Amino acid sequence: MKLSTRDASGYFAKPDTTRTGLLIYGADPMRVALKRQQVIAALVGPHGESEMRLTRMQGAELRKEPARLLDAIKATGFFPGPRVAFVEEATDANASTAVKAALEDWAAGDAQIIVTAGSLNARSALRKAFEGHGNAYAVGIYDDPPNRGEIEDMLRRAGVLDVAADGMDALNALSRTLDPGDFAQTIEKVALYKLGDTAPVTASDVEANAPTSTEAEVDDLLHIVAEGRANELGPMLRRLQAQGVSAVALCIQANRHFRTLHTAAADPGGVSAGISRVRPPVFGPRRDRMQRQAQRLGVHKLEYALSEITDTDLLLRSAGATAPAMALLERTLVRVTMHGNR
Repeated sequence: MKLSTRDASGYFAKPDTTRTGLLIYGADPMRVALKRQQVIAALVGPHGESEMRLTRMQGAELRKEPARLLDAIKATGFFPGPRVAFVEEATDANASTAVKAALEDWAAGDAQIIVTAGSLNARSALRKAFEGHGNAYAVGIYDDPPNRGEIEDMLRRAGVLDVAADGMDALNALSRTLDPGDFAQTIEKVALYKLGDTAPVTASDVEANAPTSTEAEVDDLLHIVAEGRANELGPMLRRLQAQGVSAVALCIQANRHFRTLHTAAADPGGVSAGISRVRPPVFGPRRDRMQRQAQRLGVHKLEYALSEITDTDLLLRSAGATAPAMALLERTLVRVTMHGNR
């Protein structure tokens, strides 16, 4: 049977131990792996593997030993409790015959069959085996960011029970920029960071534990320009250049930053109302900082900044540019910085 995406989250958290099996497939191996880890942990518990109630095998192994899966689901364990036979990286070519035979021979009391696979089309033999079975499920995992319910479930599993509104907004925004593995690790880091702290998780807590990257340093550069700190501009540009960041990439980010500030400053309801309407949304301390920048510069100075940055962007991308790209960008950012101080 097919398991809808809407129902999948609930099932992964609390799977039915009487089901024959579950196929989890999708293009992103990390997303599939995270869901597989969740459902197996829910079935066999934290000690399932040490109690030998979890049998692992690769799909490629079933091509040589197709009976191995059937032996695994029929084997009687020494420890009581649900058992799982897990087949990883299955394909139609290497595992469909063995999996189909195991599904047909499964009986109550046998180990549940969990299979993971990459992208499978509607004609896939593996999908047909699970979707056509009356007591098994197949679910596709797509490259969508986790919804609020899934984030809350991840926090609960990590032991984080109290999250402030701005903290949840920050996590939601972070989930749309990080891959699933990095986001899951960030949740774990937040849980450790708040260990023994009864105060709710705030946006500052999330920002303190978010992965550091070159993008964070690009943000620092743009804050320097928007806040008029001209003496700090050169050293930060040199550092980013040494890290391999291109002038065009910096120009694109600068355009995005100042466009956000302009949208906030030009809002009829004021800067505070404008910053709350920008997309993608800005949260936490970064939002407060950008709000102050928009108030400091005002619409006219921001229009000047956007004009300068756009002209430089076009020049950097043109075939006629002869000056070093980073030098062109630096002169533009110096002009924008000094104009903002007038």
